[in-house]
Amino acid sequence: MEISVIGSSQVNVGRIIDVGYCSFSRNSNIKLFNSRNYNNSKACSSNLGRNQTLVCPSRSTVGFCLKASASAQNQAVVSEESSNITEPIENTKLYVGLPLDTISKSNKINHARAIAAGLKALKLLGVEGVELPLYWGIVENEAMGEYNWTGYLAIIEIVQKLGLKLHLSVCFHASEEAKVSLPQWVSRIGESEPSIYFTDRSGGHYKDCLSLGADDVPVLDGKTPLEVYASFFENLKSSLSPFMGSTITGLSIGLGPNGELRYPSHHQVNGNTQTGAGEFQCYDKNMLTNLKNHSEKNGNPLWGLGGPHDAPLYNDQSPLSNGFFTENGGSWETPYGDFFLSWYSNELIHHGDRVLSLATSAFKDFPITISGKIPIIPSWHKSRSHPSELTAGVYNTVNRDGYGPVLEMFSRNWCRVVLPGMDLSDEAETLIAGITDSCKRNGVVVTGENTLVSGSPVGFEQMNKNLLGEDAAVDLFVYQRMGAYFFSPEHFPAFAQFFRGLSQPTQSLDDLPMEEDCENAESLCGMNRYLQTA
Repeated sequence: MEISVIGSSQVNVGRIIDVGYCSFSRNSNIKLFNSRNYNNSKACSSNLGRNQTLVCPSRSTVGFCLKASASAQNQAVVSEESSNITEPIENTKLYVGLPLDTISKSNKINHARAIAAGLKALKLLGVEGVELPLYWGIVENEAMGEYNWTGYLAIIEIVQKLGLKLHLSVCFHASEEAKVSLPQWVSRIGESEPSIYFTDRSGGHYKDCLSLGADDVPVLDGKTPLEVYASFFENLKSSLSPFMGSTITGLSIGLGPNGELRYPSHHQVNGNTQTGAGEFQCYDKNMLTNLKNHSEKNGNPLWGLGGPHDAPLYNDQSPLSNGFFTENGGSWETPYGDFFLSWYSNELIHHGDRVLSLATSAFKDFPITISGKIPIIPSWHKSRSHPSELTAGVYNTVNRDGYGPVLEMFSRNWCRVVLPGMDLSDEAETLIAGITDSCKRNGVVVTGENTLVSGSPVGFEQMNKNLLGEDAAVDLFVYQRMGAYFFSPEHFPAFAQFFRGLSQPTQSLDDLPMEEDCENAESLCGMNRYLQTA
């Protein structure tokens, strides 16, 4: 089997050269070492052609050979020799996230040969599919209604030829890590009309996604954001229809910062990450108008002048000590507090409802799943007021289940929920257990994700517990994410062992063999210098 990266690849492959162990550096230079220089008595060589060989451990269950060939169209080729392919797990399907910067701002595949080799390795291991971030700021970058799918079509073609499945994460947000901003034409509008962005009490704007207050306001050259999202879905459907239901099995729809259904209550301000409970994000013009109208309808016009005046600032280290979030007697427990928090959280739920309903309507004729991500916010979860959840828009306190209404909305739209943090313990573990129970009650299917790529046995054990325990409710798990560390000897053996644990749930992770995994990681060691962690 061979896969080719079409002409959009940014990798220049020249004449056929000797190929041995591959080393990919972080500056994207690809170094190929002749196998004659590799001295390992357990290694074997697979002939690729005239003087080209790739060393692979003789006992490896995950082996592949990489062939660099001359091409006028910058082709990257991976060919299969022989392998023992593990069958995909039957209960919980396993996907691996591709790097956030898989597609560059110029709409080309970044590091195409290494991505192709990484995909091949995942296929040989038995992983069912991969997840790919798809950015609004790349596809519809230059002008409204002008779409360019070149890079995404190229990577989808690679995935299809390998026989892997694909889950697309539609990102209506910017990503500093992927170096992707909102579309240029949207940013130009924001320069003159900053009210399209979320705004905090001091007037600071969060410019990585649009404010949900503008959903129904024609702020984008005469169109509303919802109308622009709907057009994007229609073009996605027509452009990627040959892959829908076959290669592409699911879409995750971006609903806010980092794709999550929440307010950007915690974000970097002036380059500093905030450590407090966050701030309410209700001060842009459209949000204030909505609050004013809502308060007047409820007969309390003075409650609609702004957010809580006694709420803490970003870096307040003691949000429970006084003011709005005080444990006993705080404003959050007053009639005003209930009014504001109900409105604030309902605005978020209505936004999710509108966007997900657009997506389910657009793709109703395809046999694919539609999902959206909700946040895991364990900070101060053991307190009575749960301040970090409240500022993020989840009205969840000691007296109130804030996730039930959110999941009821997902259920109405026949959507799955993406739940991150499956590798976290302590407060996060308690929070995840409560959310998954609510998912079961509302008939919502769960897609799980990890938060950290640490290779820690504790993290893998925690994921194993969430995926295979008695209360497990995860149908699909997306391991985040492929990158420089993923294929390293420090990480890949642990990941392979975790995968086998899912495939053979009757054995504990400690009982599964490690020697072959170490060799497998050795055969893949070159990737850890190239594939960049997203």
